[in-house]
Amino acid sequence: MIIELDPLMTWVIVIGALAVLAAAFLIGRRYGVRRTLNTMRRYAHPPNLSDEAVHDAARYRAALIVNPTKTDVRKLAATAEAICRFEGWNPPLVLETTPEDSGEGATVRALDEGVDVVIAAGGDGTIRAVASALAGTSTPLGIVPLGTGNLLARNIDLVLDKTEWALRIALWGRNREIDVGTAKIAPDGDTHVFTVMTGLGFDAAVMADTNDDLKARLGWLAYVEAGSRKLTGKPSHVKVTFDDEYRISARVRSVLGGNCGRLQGSIQLLPQAVIDDGMLDVLIVSPKNLGQWVGVLASIAGRRASRGLHTNIRKCRKVVIEAGEEVDIQIDGDPLGQSSYLEMEVDPSALTVRVPTVEQRKQIRAEAWPV
Repeated sequence: MIIELDPLMTWVIVIGALAVLAAAFLIGRRYGVRRTLNTMRRYAHPPNLSDEAVHDAARYRAALIVNPTKTDVRKLAATAEAICRFEGWNPPLVLETTPEDSGEGATVRALDEGVDVVIAAGGDGTIRAVASALAGTSTPLGIVPLGTGNLLARNIDLVLDKTEWALRIALWGRNREIDVGTAKIAPDGDTHVFTVMTGLGFDAAVMADTNDDLKARLGWLAYVEAGSRKLTGKPSHVKVTFDDEYRISARVRSVLGGNCGRLQGSIQLLPQAVIDDGMLDVLIVSPKNLGQWVGVLASIAGRRASRGLHTNIRKCRKVVIEAGEEVDIQIDGDPLGQSSYLEMEVDPSALTVRVPTVEQRKQIRAEAWPV
């Protein structure tokens, strides 16, 4: 059977078919473009961010707190502003630390401004000062590591020599809650926040005696030089009380409480320390002579400091060390003076830090090993 169509009906059918094909083409093209844009967005930003969060990024603002002794502030600020512009953020609030304010006051100002993330650019002292003001808040800490030790950055696996990536991680990284430690050097004294380690004795004496010019030239090897000059010091008699229950008396060279245990050179001083387990790891070092220091070094190198030669580690939530004389004390590598008393306690999940997402780690590796 043959169906005959008049010319008008034929043209209606042809035009209708062309309209359907055009619509299908436009929809497919639009979907393809959208799929391409979504792919690019997923590559540029972590997969844990929703589309709404990415589109709303223009409402976001970061504060960049910079230690001017560690870097060129204008250059770093320009880099941060360019990255914020590229990522759709508002220009950052840039503040500098001063001899009178190592970062806490600047952080309080940034919080008053309502920023979404506070980025600390400097060494461990700057990081600790900013963390002190952020602890107990919901505002995350981003880190641009510029110091000699960069201990917190090492312990949360941040990139150490890629400033641009450190800034991107601070903007779009994954939030991770970590513990902080608190320390007092008098029973009714001020409370100091630390993120890595606080110690009494040998380690603090090394920090206090490290030459700044040598540290600028040699980096962390300057601590080795200072340590070699302190090995023959005399031990101190201390009473150590764990969690207000268990007490020991000993002659020690150093007592150190840590929230995490990785040092420079991939050394694990506290091999079982976990930064978010709600516990402190307390290391007691008690060599009596140079020969016994070899045993200490062997224990640390073999990651057996918990029950090594002349070393012992105990986990607790609070520890009080009372010495028979005033000795040096350090907090996150910074000398805190001398005292015969040191109290340390853990504050679980008190600080939010920005760490790399899985996608960011892949991109960093891809840049390091281009095909």
